[in-house]
Amino acid sequence: MRLLLDLAITHIIGRGRQTLVAILGTALGVGFSIAMAALMQGGEDDFVAQLIDTMPHVQITDERRTAARQPAEDEFDAVAIAGLRPRDDRRGILNPTAAVAALSGWIPGRMSKSLKTQGVVRYAGQDIGISIFGVEPRQEARVSSIAQDFRQGSFDSLIAGGNNIVVGDSLAKRLGADLGTTVTLVSATGQTRAVKIVGLFHTGVTARDEGEGYVLLKIAQILSERPNAINEIRLKLDDPAAAPAVAKRAEALIGYKAVAWQEANESLLEAFVIRNIIMYTVVGAILLVAGFGIFNIVSTITHEKARDIAILKSLGFEARDMRRLFLLEGLTLGLAGSLAGWLLGFALCFGLSQVELHISGGTVGREITKLPLTWSPWHYLIAAGFALAAAGIAGYLPARQAAKLNPVDIIRGAT
Repeated sequence: MRLLLDLAITHIIGRGRQTLVAILGTALGVGFSIAMAALMQGGEDDFVAQLIDTMPHVQITDERRTAARQPAEDEFDAVAIAGLRPRDDRRGILNPTAAVAALSGWIPGRMSKSLKTQGVVRYAGQDIGISIFGVEPRQEARVSSIAQDFRQGSFDSLIAGGNNIVVGDSLAKRLGADLGTTVTLVSATGQTRAVKIVGLFHTGVTARDEGEGYVLLKIAQILSERPNAINEIRLKLDDPAAAPAVAKRAEALIGYKAVAWQEANESLLEAFVIRNIIMYTVVGAILLVAGFGIFNIVSTITHEKARDIAILKSLGFEARDMRRLFLLEGLTLGLAGSLAGWLLGFALCFGLSQVELHISGGTVGREITKLPLTWSPWHYLIAAGFALAAAGIAGYLPARQAAKLNPVDIIRGAT
């Protein structure tokens, strides 16, 4: 095998210009494949991290998976009941104390209960619709990402006394209000209450910074005329991957709909899978094109070294040795291109990681300051694997042809 490797390297070096072109083609394919994979994987990881950080891992609401059975369906033995209008029920999660107690005994993480309602914030002649979250501040700070995004104040400011609210800085700017400004909250039931802004947060998500406000749970219950009610329980788990199992168990335990973050974003996660398939298909195509360069040089060497093949066979080398020789030449070119591609890919990734973007959060969903990249050895190994596979195929075809050559015909000049 050592002799065959020496012969393969000698053949490759003998055609320096073609060898360099084949190696550069493979290196470019590998390098750009690594950079593209790092960018796409980085974007996916960054997006999933944002999902995990900005939303609860499991969200339990006062909904049911299936509609509640109506009393008339139990009372009358009818094939079908039409035109039955269910009674309006705004009670939220029934017996919330028992529900929270049942969950707190085994949940592997933190929990917060809240009452979410819709309303309008009014100031200086302006009315802006917002989602009002009634929370218990210390619990909410343990599960909400907003707790780390306050520009002024904090959730604890809600406890200071009086009727207080914390809002997004973009909402305050739209209203022309600031920290300490008193605004009026109007609920969907028509209840109004003057509240003072005691905190400003900035998440970078426009919908949240312009459309959310947090008050004490008791104030939200009064505004919505739902005393002692809650309609959401949010869970932040120690292991986000365990969310589906936790949601399934919680739903079976208390009967209310529990949605894991994976279920809530199922279509997005499926889109990422499809995107990855497309990415690796493109990577394979790039490296397959690079393989044509290797095929060209090995085919040329096979044709030019026909007499050398005849001499080697006459010295006792077998057909399988010829296959190995030219297959080694293809794999050597692929390996050299892969190593050069690793260096190029690392340089591209490093250069891209230094690019800074200054995008205003007012026109996009989230502010980005740097390109998200994922540094993974798997990107290098997968790209090299594609390159070596293409090189192996490109080297095998001429190698098989070389193995079939008859040394007697070559020496006589028949071919």
